Amino acid sequence: MIRVLVVDDSLTVRKWIVEVLEEHPDFEVVGEAKNGKEAIHLAEAYRPDLITMDMMMPEMTGLAATEYIMAHSPTRILIVSASTNRGELLKTYDALAAGAISVFEKPTGKTEDTKWEKELVAELKMVSRIPVIRHLKGKQLHKPQFDRLSALAKGENYNLIAIGASTGGPQTILKILQALPADFPIPILCVLHISPDFSTSLPDWFSLNTHLQVEFAKGGENLLNCGKTNVFLAPGDHHLCLKGPQLKLTQDPPRNFCRPSVDVLFESIARHPQYLPVGVLLTGMGKDGAAGMKMIRDTGGFTIAQNEESCVVFGMPKEAIALGAAEIVLSAEEIADELLHLANGSVRNV
Repeated sequence: MIRVLVVDDSLTVRKWIVEVLEEHPDFEVVGEAKNGKEAIHLAEAYRPDLITMDMMMPEMTGLAATEYIMAHSPTRILIVSASTNRGELLKTYDALAAGAISVFEKPTGKTEDTKWEKELVAELKMVSRIPVIRHLKGKQLHKPQFDRLSALAKGENYNLIAIGASTGGPQTILKILQALPADFPIPILCVLHISPDFSTSLPDWFSLNTHLQVEFAKGGENLLNCGKTNVFLAPGDHHLCLKGPQLKLTQDPPRNFCRPSVDVLFESIARHPQYLPVGVLLTGMGKDGAAGMKMIRDTGGFTIAQNEESCVVFGMPKEAIALGAAEIVLSAEEIADELLHLANGSVRNV
């Protein structure tokens, strides 16, 4: 039985979520809260397995409640939000960075079908299987030492980095990008599985919280002269790939049920002899990216998978490791360190 605390200032939405869960034999609703203060109190009193958390609430926001709960009574949190404007989306990303696991769109009330209810149940079951993580601001992670079997040892001049991630990806990508300087010389392409409705302000969030210039790829950008932009993200519902030196966006069919797909990006990079890439596969559920990472390694690129200890979900990296696609396996902190070492001696083309 999965014990759930439902938090939302809208009585209509709160009761809708409660009704959906009470009709399902795998869930028990242990409490309801209409603001962040009540959420904190009930989380400490009932110790639920999972919390559905609205973001914009009176007295205390979902972000403030998430930060407090993850620091003092760590609990799996699924953000259930209708926030689509820039300011509210930035707070949603901050909540993910603070330890919330994923974000799910709030029901609109404009349809009578059961698609939303079924998707909510599936999402909650997925979240319930993820180990509880603490507030990232609430503890200092020890940066372990390791024997570097690194790309540097190969003596190559790598000129492109590609990163793929899913569940837990925003906070992990942020941690890596925060370690890189503003003049980081190697362009970075990134595919992140997140709902298009919640992805629109991600470049702003990354840019505000790092030294880097992050933008959505528009298609047609030339990586041989990409100006001051350090990182290009795949926009929602579009594959990101390479055609010669230029970025290309497509709406080809999903791969591994994903669009954008990490495999599409990785495979397109591996096919181009002018690039010597580093492929990085981070936390996420499923197997997207494993086959593409194997292709990068087989064609001479360098590949890094995130280790289980630092993953929110050890799915995609595990598949890559099992396939023999990962040359080394590192924590998120070690991956950032590796990318910094790769940049030594590189010259940024501005």
